[in-house]
Amino acid sequence: MEVRELVRELRKKKTAAEQAFWEIIRNRQINNLKFYRQKPIFFKYDEQKRMFIADFYCPECKLIIELDGKIHEKQKEYDKLRDYIINNLGINVVRMKNEEIYKEDIENRLKKIVAKYIK
Repeated sequence: MEVRELVRELRKKKTAAEQAFWEIIRNRQINNLKFYRQKPIFFKYDEQKRMFIADFYCPECKLIIELDGKIHEKQKEYDKLRDYIINNLGINVVRMKNEEIYKEDIENRLKKIVAKYIK
């Protein structure tokens, strides 16, 4: 499957938490920053072009926000390696559990997270 098709498919099959989070950050609602959802992040490894798809990415502050559902409990080592690689690309990764999105203070928490990474 082509990257563009894969990204479109992921956007269509978004989780309830992803939809709720997108409503909070879309249209520059947080610190006037542009976020993209299901954004491919390309890199080279062993002379081969590779990629990860970030749940949400803000290029202005080089920040990826990942929303972790239950599957991430079984792939902690993979997520740790993925975060390490992304960090080495100069991009910070913040992981939040899906349940955290529904807490009343999510907007304030998000503003603090973003402020921490704005250069």
